[in-house]
Amino acid sequence: MLWQAIGAVRDLGRLHEIAGVLIRYGFGDLVRRIGMARTLERAGKALHWREPEELARLEPPARVRRALEELGPSFIKLGQILATRVDLFPSEWIAEFSKLQDDAPALPFAEIHAQLTEDLGEAPENIFTELDVRPLAAASLAQVHRARLADGCAVVLKIRRPGIRPTVEADLRLLARLAEIVEAETPDLRRYRPQEVVRQFTLSLRRELDFAAECRNAERVANQFKAHPEIIVPRIHWQWCGERLNVQDFVEGISGRNLTAADAAGLDRKLLARRGAQAVLKMMLEDGFFHADPHPGNVFYLPENRIAFIDFGMVGRLPEERRVQVAHLLHGLVTRDTETVAGVLLDWGSEGESSCDVELTRLNSEIGAFVDMYHGVPLHRLDLGVMLSDLVSILREHGLSLPPDLALMLKAFITLEGMGRQLDPNFDMAAEATPFLKNILLAQTTPDALARRGWRALSDAIGLVTSLPKDLRQFLRAARRGKLQVQVEVLPLKQFGQQIDRAASRLALSIAIAALIVGSAIVMTVERAPALAGLPSFGMLGFIAAVIGGLWLLVSIWRSGRSE
Repeated sequence: MLWQAIGAVRDLGRLHEIAGVLIRYGFGDLVRRIGMARTLERAGKALHWREPEELARLEPPARVRRALEELGPSFIKLGQILATRVDLFPSEWIAEFSKLQDDAPALPFAEIHAQLTEDLGEAPENIFTELDVRPLAAASLAQVHRARLADGCAVVLKIRRPGIRPTVEADLRLLARLAEIVEAETPDLRRYRPQEVVRQFTLSLRRELDFAAECRNAERVANQFKAHPEIIVPRIHWQWCGERLNVQDFVEGISGRNLTAADAAGLDRKLLARRGAQAVLKMMLEDGFFHADPHPGNVFYLPENRIAFIDFGMVGRLPEERRVQVAHLLHGLVTRDTETVAGVLLDWGSEGESSCDVELTRLNSEIGAFVDMYHGVPLHRLDLGVMLSDLVSILREHGLSLPPDLALMLKAFITLEGMGRQLDPNFDMAAEATPFLKNILLAQTTPDALARRGWRALSDAIGLVTSLPKDLRQFLRAARRGKLQVQVEVLPLKQFGQQIDRAASRLALSIAIAALIVGSAIVMTVERAPALAGLPSFGMLGFIAAVIGGLWLLVSIWRSGRSE
């Protein structure tokens, strides 16, 4: 099956590398089950099935993380996306995926000089009065160099690695095909929705490869904070930016990872925690466009307790309807409103394909019991991040998953609360979130909001009524012409039918072989028949055909057994 799916010989080399790494880290059974081994053997690629003892002793989450690191840029990014899916993976897996660091050896500046010249339109030495050939940082997709403009402005150049796109596109093609096969052939992995995860990952990675999109994201967030001088987003220098190059102001500050330096600079940790939380909550709940990866490496602390955010390659979007749902959920958690929390989570979970198999009464009861555990707990003792993680774990145990935009938001929210508590152990996320939640809920009751929702509902109803005659006419026309069809596809029955078809073909071949043997035996007894090596020729040909048919049948059965 995978052989037909590959379709292009150019991906076989990369497929061989992937299979080799998976085998080395103890996932040889997965390689066999999804057909990679058969594909590579047919292509003449040898696989080495021995697993090093040291790697075999690692726990599965650690082995997966190590394998993703070795597979390179695309798979490291995949792991970072999986780290956001708290609704699909338990905490130990999320912890391992979160360890994936996007570090890579830096390329010599001479190897990126030609591409940089092409993107700038002239040699970089003609534009920048200073240009440090030693990178500030190097990642799998890009590396960053510091420079200075003619007017003295300090900037950084984020330069995409030359030739990275073909490798990434090959990985994306293989991941899409493998996800399709895994979902079809491996029922125990289907609950992780591999095709949906790969689709989300593909969209995210292609956006991240486009540095112009990252520049637009940064500028959009900067506009959201025009009235907030305490929040800094580096200015973009558009005249030199493009798909492969991002030129922006250099941020001179203290990394969010270096709290000791923040203390030495006399910064107020509590104020930093509040401002950071308010900034991200504003992005999420007011603007609907937020930094989806606000970890300490993407945050800098500046004098006067200002905060700078960098790296807008991964952003999240929450439309108004989602923001209202989030507000209801968080407000329900803060106020211990069991019915509201259960209702929102059930609405989110019901968007998944597997919701029809869920026992909604039991799920509702478990959510209610969980929220009731926090009844009477003071607000400042509520850990919203932990509560959200535990609630999503309940959904996961019932085979439900969240829409990707919400999974990204939850991960960012949990990361944000963790950063706040690092800065201030008494940080109260619930108190910071409450004003935003109340504003969203109050905004839904204003006359303008009510009128807008009413007009939208009326427009939808009018559209449905006006299109009904046309749809009904097409339905009746198809019925009169006998072309009205109802198609029901049941995959288990389809697979069973294929097995029956194969068995019937083998049975027919077996009968034909038996007939050949019996007929040839009869022909062998006929006197004066044409001879071949002293034996009747027709009888000999019949026996040879029976042997060939029997061998073909045995090979077919053997291959079928291996594939199963």
